[in-house]
Formats: sequence, structure tokens, C-alpha cells
Amino acid sequence: MLWDDKYLYIAAEIEEPDVKATLTTHDSVIFKDNDFEVFIKPLPKTESYYELEINALNTSWDLFLAKPYSEGAKADNSWNIDGLKTAVAVQGTLNRSVDRDRGWTVEIAYPLTAFQSRQPVPSPRPGTQWRINFSRVEWTPGNPREDNWVWSPQGVINMHVPDQWGYLRFTATP
Repeated sequence: MLWDDKYLYIAAEIEEPDVKATLTTHDSVIFKDNDFEVFIKPLPKTESYYELEINALNTSWDLFLAKPYSEGAKADNSWNIDGLKTAVAVQGTLNRSVDRDRGWTVEIAYPLTAFQSRQPVPSPRPGTQWRINFSRVEWTPGNPREDNWVWSPQGVINMHVPDQWGYLRFTATP
């Protein structure tokens, strides 16, 4: 992760021996494909947070939650990350199971102004602290449930527990 006065930059390398993706419509339920997910809570003292999911076809789903699902929230799919920039590169062949792939990479430029349509979020400066987490969803043949890996373990199988996410501390250039 890196940041400047306009964006939070996130990159991930995802190992996957058979890269597959089928969903091509924005705001599809992307975790039905193997995906990478970003959860951001820029106002740690509030209940609200934001989620972005992206698959190997560079299809995304962005949503806002006023509070966690366990507290009765419904996802606000009308929220869009205006100015979002993403790129995906597949190291192998997409949707071709007869060969072995290395995986895929994703790069995200998340505009720091993206939250303003739902709540006023001050621009971060050195010392600002947000809650953040990342999830990797993978479906394996013959398994009816997905596997999930997370950056900051939460102690439960549920990404929607923002108080258990890791911390993102904005710092000045070293």
C-alpha cells in the first residue's frame, strides 16, 4: 500500500494454479468468482465501512454498509467509487484449465474522495489511522463452500467485523 494526496494505492499478487473468472457486469456479486476484496473503514469511530471486490476479469463490485450485516444492515450497491482505477494481469491463461497458471495480480488506485457521497471523510495526513482488511476468496472444484484468506485474522469466519480488522496508519515518506 502507498498513498498520495489523491489516492490510496493497493496491489496484490494472487497465486492460483487455474485462473478463472466469469462475471463481467459491474456490481455483480463478485465473490461468486475467485476474487480479491478490500474493506475500508476510514472513520474508525463510526459503524459504517466500504467494500470493493474484484475478479481476474477486472470486474468490480463496490458497496457501502452503514453498519455490519450482523446489526441488520443491507448493502448499498448504489454507491460507486468515482474515479477508481484498477488493473489486472493474469500470469497464465484465463479460463483454460488444461494448463497450469501462476496466478494474477491486481492494482487499485482508490480515490481518497470516494467516500464523500456517503459521509464526510477528511483527507488523510501523516498520523491518520483507518481500519482495513483484505480477503481472498477461492472456490475449489468439488467444494460447495469457498475458502477465504485474510490479511488481518479476525477470530471468526466473517469479514464484516470491522473492529477486528487491521490498522492502516498513514505516514510521511521515510
